[in-house]
Amino acid sequence: MHIGLINRYHDWLGLPDLEPVTIGEGNTPMVHWATWDSSRIWLKLEGCNPTGSFKDRGMTVAVSQARYAGAKAVICASTGNTAASAAAYAGRAGLKAFVVIPNGQVALPKMIQASAYGATILAIEGNFDQALNAVREVAEQESWIALVNSVNPWRLRGQETGAYEILDDLGHCPQALVLPVGNAGNISAYFHGFRRRNEGIPQMFGIQAQGADPLVQGHELDNVNTVASAIRIGRPASAHLAKEAVQESRGSFYSVADSSILQAQEELAHGGVFVEPASAAAYAGLKALYHQGRLPHGDIVVILTGNGLKDSQTPTLWAHVEPHVVDSHNLLDAIGQLMNS
Repeated sequence: MHIGLINRYHDWLGLPDLEPVTIGEGNTPMVHWATWDSSRIWLKLEGCNPTGSFKDRGMTVAVSQARYAGAKAVICASTGNTAASAAAYAGRAGLKAFVVIPNGQVALPKMIQASAYGATILAIEGNFDQALNAVREVAEQESWIALVNSVNPWRLRGQETGAYEILDDLGHCPQALVLPVGNAGNISAYFHGFRRRNEGIPQMFGIQAQGADPLVQGHELDNVNTVASAIRIGRPASAHLAKEAVQESRGSFYSVADSSILQAQEELAHGGVFVEPASAAAYAGLKALYHQGRLPHGDIVVILTGNGLKDSQTPTLWAHVEPHVVDSHNLLDAIGQLMNS
C-alpha cells in the first residue's frame, strides 16, 4: 500500500502538521538496466507516479501546503506535465486549477489530461517564459491563488524525495545522477535532497536538448525548439540553483540532438521502458557520457521523468504503427518470415 510521500518523509519535509493531499505518489521503481564496464546503470521510472510524471512529488507537498494556507485555487504555466499534476492534486484537494499555456505552442492533446482532471486552460500570447511570468504576477497579487510551478519552494522540497528514495533503495549514495533539465528545478531538488540527508552527493549531469540548451550555452535563449517539449525552455527559472548543483557535485551540463533523443526513446522502449522525449534525452546524454569515458565507476542512476504516453505523436517518427496485413490461413508463415527478417 502506498502511503504517499508526505507521510513517508514528513520529518524531512519541514511541513506543518497538515492533512496531506495525496494520490499515492512516490515509491517508483528503480530498475537495473545494464552494466557498462564498471558502471551499473539504474533507471528511476518516475512515469509510474499517479499522473505519469515526477511532478507529482512536488505537487503533493505544494498543494497540501496551499490548502493548509487557505488557498482556493492553484495556477501554473505548463506545456503538459505540470498542468496534469496540478489539476489532479487540486481536484483531490477540492481546489480550482488554472493552467496557462503559450497560445499555439502546445498541442491540445497534451492538455487532455489536465482538462480531464477539471482544470481550466487559458492561452496567452508569447512563449512559456512569458506564461510563467504572467502566472507569477497573478499569484503575487492574490493570496487565495497559489502558484505551483517549480519556483514554489514547496514543489522543490517535495521533489527532494526522489533523492531520499534512491538512498533508501540503494542503501548508499550513487556515484552519479543523470537527469533531463528544462526549467532546472528538478536537478536542484535532487541535489538539496542528497545534501539534506548527508549521506553523500552524486556527480550530477544535467542533460538538455540541442536547440533548447541555455545552461550548456551559458546564456538565456529566446527561440528554442526540440522534440522534447517538456524541456523546451530558454530561460530556466531555477538556473541559479541548477548551476550550484552541478558545480558543487563536480558534474556538468550536456546537450543532445533530437536524433539522439529519438534513438534513445526507441532503445528504451524496445527494452520495455516507454518514456517521453525529455526522459529519453537523459538516456541519450548517459550514452554520450559513457562513450566519452566520463561516467564514474559504480552505481549510476538515470531519472526518467515521464511516461511515454504523455506524448503519443513523437514516437510515430520511429515506431512502425501500420500493421502487416496477412491472410489468416498464412499467419504462421508470415510470422516465420518476420522472425527471419
